[in-house]
Amino acid sequence: MRLRIVVAAALAAAATAGQAQDCTGPPSAVRLNVSVENVRSGQGLVAVTLYADDSRRFLARRGSLYVGRVPARAGTTQICIHLPATGTYALAVYHDADANRRFNRNGIGLPAEGFGFSNNPGTLFGIPSFRAVRLAVPRSGMSTNVRLRYP
Repeated sequence: MRLRIVVAAALAAAATAGQAQDCTGPPSAVRLNVSVENVRSGQGLVAVTLYADDSRRFLARRGSLYVGRVPARAGTTQICIHLPATGTYALAVYHDADANRRFNRNGIGLPAEGFGFSNNPGTLFGIPSFRAVRLAVPRSGMSTNVRLRYP
């Protein structure tokens, strides 16, 4: 009987540890599930950059809270990220097809890899406003989708 309890406890701990590893980022009680759609290939990584609710830090060098990366899957790539707490955040996502951990740009500075933002704002006239990409996360386990656009 005692052995069964020990084994059950070990299995429960392993399951909990496995769940924590399913998400990227510093472990926390708040998780956000992100479905990245329109991924062209399974090559490389899909990177999700998390920004706090601060327009001055959005897309700024060293302005993010965290960058989570997972292997790309053609079609839709699922990513779970830990958030510091519930609140409002912004997401910038890109398909790092060559897995160099950088967002590649062409010779004139335009994107050379697929990219997208929380709330899927239009990008025809340039980078979307911070207000357009703000995402409220009032509870753990929420889901959102980001559709990638390729140059």
